[in-house]
Amino acid sequence: MRRQSSHPAGHLARFLTSVAVTAVLAAGLGGCQTMSDITGSITSKAEASPAPDADPRRAVDTYGERYRANPKDADAALRYGQALRATGQRTQAVAVLEQATIAHPGNKALLAGYGRALADNGNFQQAFDTLTRAHTPDNPDWRILSVQGTALDQLGRHDEARRYYASALKIAPGEPSVLSNLGMSYVLSKDLPKAEEVLRRAYGSANADARVRQNLGLVVGLQGRFAEAESIVKADLPADEAAANVTYLREMLNRKDSPRVSSNRAPKTAPVLAQDD
Repeated sequence: MRRQSSHPAGHLARFLTSVAVTAVLAAGLGGCQTMSDITGSITSKAEASPAPDADPRRAVDTYGERYRANPKDADAALRYGQALRATGQRTQAVAVLEQATIAHPGNKALLAGYGRALADNGNFQQAFDTLTRAHTPDNPDWRILSVQGTALDQLGRHDEARRYYASALKIAPGEPSVLSNLGMSYVLSKDLPKAEEVLRRAYGSANADARVRQNLGLVVGLQGRFAEAESIVKADLPADEAAANVTYLREMLNRKDSPRVSSNRAPKTAPVLAQDD
């Protein structure tokens, strides 16, 4: 990696060794996404009478009641697990979805949900293995391929991870969430110019969401161009959210200890080092 005159390499090294790839997922963004979602605003599907899924805490109550009434109800288990993930109850989500996959071993939607819950919980090898069973070589799912890539990145297998992103992009060319994960893969291997190149491709998509913008801003800032990074993370945001994101970005770039990104500390559109949707 080329040394940046205005941003010491030591800061980058500390950042890369301290930030967890899946630290801020849908729960940190204030909503619940399912495997069928395409990257975009998680609150864009407005309805006159919101479904329980629109409010994760309400969904926990609604689907939790359904699940407890019939633990073998696959749909209730999946939705309950998703709601638990969205509210940060990761261990419980893993437990619910694990039992559901035991009861329904061939249910690929449950396997996908279970694999993502495992990734949330830091069980990356098990997540990768479970997600492999959630789709087939003759009918691959680009969303699952992308999550498998993030699991491999967390295991330090960056070249292998990028093959999964490439496979996902063959199915969904130009998909910004996959490009964003690919870009952050290059961050983890300390190739910031390549990371920026890929993230700018994601940023240029009409379907790019706030997470893509925050990741690009982070990479630009890591290269010492903070004014440019600030303009990126502030784009199209309300003033209070823009200010929160700029403050958060400054903390991420300047902290000298060993921070871990936390979904309960980060602003709702905080930089994300992985996207699972």
